[in-house]
Amino acid sequence: MASWMQLSSASEKAAIVIRAPETPAEWEAYWALRYRVLRQPWGAPPGSERDELEAVATHRIALDTATGTVVGCGRIHRRSENTAQIRFMAVEEAYRGCGIGSRLLEELEQWARQQGITTIVLYARSTAIEFYRVHGYHILDKAHTLYGAIEHVLMEKHVA
Repeated sequence: MASWMQLSSASEKAAIVIRAPETPAEWEAYWALRYRVLRQPWGAPPGSERDELEAVATHRIALDTATGTVVGCGRIHRRSENTAQIRFMAVEEAYRGCGIGSRLLEELEQWARQQGITTIVLYARSTAIEFYRVHGYHILDKAHTLYGAIEHVLMEKHVA
């Protein structure tokens, strides 16, 4: 089931729907957003926005229905019987601060609960720690530094 949200701007209101990518064009826009926001700024090669778990993961996009533009994305996959991991959360810069990231996170968490998942983990960039804290995640440990520049921490939330 898709969830809806209204975005307010100075000139218009755009309806944002959160759901799985459905068409080949939406999938391409999803991959492009992940690359453009999460990899390209650090000189990573195209393809680095994907991994071996894409086929078994659950994917969500934030779609601006007024323009048909994918403006946000996120992914979750099962790590064990009771644990899932969220990865590749991104929102277009012009749409940040409007609640899209929160709605994507809520949709991924809802999927986890429906699957009987009790714990979600993620590796948060240092710039996103507060976002995840507000949503009930806590830091477990320091983690890797991606591309020698992007510090991460391991975070967890119990969702059952």
